[in-house]
Amino acid sequence: MVKSKILVLDTSAILSGKPLNFENERIITTEHISNELKPGGRDYQNLQFLKEKGLIFQLPSKNSIEYIIKKADEIGDKERLSSVDIEILSLAYELSEKDGSEVVILTDDYSIQNTANHLGLKYKSISQKGITKKFKWVCRCRGCGKKFKDNISICPICGADTKKVVIREKDI
Repeated sequence: MVKSKILVLDTSAILSGKPLNFENERIITTEHISNELKPGGRDYQNLQFLKEKGLIFQLPSKNSIEYIIKKADEIGDKERLSSVDIEILSLAYELSEKDGSEVVILTDDYSIQNTANHLGLKYKSISQKGITKKFKWVCRCRGCGKKFKDNISICPICGADTKKVVIREKDI
């Protein structure tokens, strides 16, 4: 028996302007995706077209959102993800856990791809090449160089600003 396929759309899938073919797949996104699009603009019209083609809007559970936030925090991507990005990842996670279908996130967002990879979720790029390495981010003090797992903006040791840096890369 062939598994059905579910495509979870990120905002970048709509913004790409590329024609998307969904003949044998269900397409799902979060209802908050429209918050990232200008009402009445070309991208908003693309969203309306996708609704007419069967796009389903669904919100993930609070538990899934909390789980995704925890996992994104493990690799330092939490602050790099918007609330809609977290909902997209949460939807994909929920659907892959309970539906039995093949779930693929359509996104050009590298932080979504990095977090999806960390979670073992499938993703596909639309316009970009896609990530080739898995990253782990931390904050590093610009003054003393101390690295912090937590997202802090001011170093508690010397008082200098911090910035996000990659401490680990692994080929995918």
